Amino acid sequence: MDILFRGGRVFTPDGVRETAVLVSGGRIAAVGAEGELARRAPSHETVDLAGGLLTPGFTDAHIHPVQAGLERAKCDLSEVYGLDAYLAAIDAYARRHPDKEWIDGGGWDMSAFPGGLPHRSQLDHLDRPAYLIQRDHHAAWVNGRALERAGITRDTPDPADGRIERDLDGTPSGVLHEGAMDLVGLLTPRPAPGDLDAALEDAQRHLFSLGVTGWQDAIVGSYAGSDDQLPTYLSAARQGRLRARVTGALWWDRTRGAEQIDELVARRAEAEGLDRFRAGSVKIMQDGITENFTAATLEPYCLCGGTGLSYVDPAKLREYVAELDRLGFQVHFHAIGERAVREALDSFEGTDPANRHHIAHLQIIEPSDVPRFAALGVTANLQPLWATHHAQMDELTLPYLGEPRSSWQYPFRDLLEHGTRLCAGSDWPVSDADPIQGMHVAVNRTEPGGSVHAGYPTARTPFLPGQRLDLATAMAAYTSGSAWINRSPAGVIEAGRPADLVVLDRDPFALPPEEIWTTRVRMTFVDGEPVHQ
Repeated sequence: MDILFRGGRVFTPDGVRETAVLVSGGRIAAVGAEGELARRAPSHETVDLAGGLLTPGFTDAHIHPVQAGLERAKCDLSEVYGLDAYLAAIDAYARRHPDKEWIDGGGWDMSAFPGGLPHRSQLDHLDRPAYLIQRDHHAAWVNGRALERAGITRDTPDPADGRIERDLDGTPSGVLHEGAMDLVGLLTPRPAPGDLDAALEDAQRHLFSLGVTGWQDAIVGSYAGSDDQLPTYLSAARQGRLRARVTGALWWDRTRGAEQIDELVARRAEAEGLDRFRAGSVKIMQDGITENFTAATLEPYCLCGGTGLSYVDPAKLREYVAELDRLGFQVHFHAIGERAVREALDSFEGTDPANRHHIAHLQIIEPSDVPRFAALGVTANLQPLWATHHAQMDELTLPYLGEPRSSWQYPFRDLLEHGTRLCAGSDWPVSDADPIQGMHVAVNRTEPGGSVHAGYPTARTPFLPGQRLDLATAMAAYTSGSAWINRSPAGVIEAGRPADLVVLDRDPFALPPEEIWTTRVRMTFVDGEPVHQ
């Protein structure tokens, strides 16, 4: 049945327009006057926008849906905040699951703890080992039983790519950073294939409810105790269970070198010919995060010293990226610190922009590196939700970055003004998967009203307000920009495109900027079929 969308405005490549959209055979047939389109399809169904906005389906350019789905089914701490609330949720989970060998899950926030660090003693009342991943997946909180199970003592050395947090006497405190997570994480029970399938399907339903119709899974491989998701995606795509348009970023194992490239080529080939899933990207994590001082910086951190970690040697990095580029891979970098950003940009010198390389997160960019994105044809992959005042920023980041480095954070407007192509994502489950909340922050640089951090004293104070984006630019990053990164045919409302569409319950362009966050998704369509309503 043909569908006519009418009664509201439409986000098109030409801006927000008072127009109608006709869908036929799963594709956008025409954009134009309602009467004309109705005459073209006399037997159409009608979707009344009721004053809302019709947008392309959102594409999340950096997300971890399978891991998110698994965590939602385990001990999920992402919906609560603070030590008391975490312990109540953990104890309730333990009571509901007395037969589980481990208490595992995650979602705790560093800002809920003094200095950003929980302690093993807070979990030592549990009758079994506990392994709880930090919300941003760069650390894990474990108890004494878990440390004993892993054989971790004061004599255990730190791995090259991580750190065991320790008490003053050298005893492991119960926090494992970065590569140290695997010392315990790999001992936790492995999910069965059915668990992974269920996690993906749960995540897909949730994302459809938020208008997300495509994404790039930023780690398809084994990392931080998680299992390889490639078989899960291949199975879902072959069986028709994967309705979204997905690109998998194959994980670059930072403990290995060029010898893994042939394996990446073979893994990419496993997805050839699939309609909904491709594996043409490679994810390289070049550094950690600022809050645990593993983000790679040019100058030492204030108060504590050190310049973080470069996980891949920069000289070798150039060789690896050059070969991946020659083989037609897209390279998707994680880079938080300004040194990691520079190392990623350096590795892209001489590469082919047609491979659509991109760098995600971009918390700190040294100003002289900002123009290099456009010059190299590298896309900036933004996670806007992080660019606000909240406890993790004000208490665990700004004092350790100092000036001028603190003012180099999340320079969205500078990147745009230098001609950089933008895409956007959430990094869910690290942060909220709702693109509308991300757009709100990109425009306002303040916490959305419904955020867990909304009550923080400076949550309504704009964070570096000169780096704001206008709403049309932010929405384009989540639609056409991210679809372009994924080589998706969707992401734009124009004739001939797939009818991946979202009906919003109001028009955020008609709202005061501080109310953008109140917008909700009413309906989501993929190929003209409703997948959420």
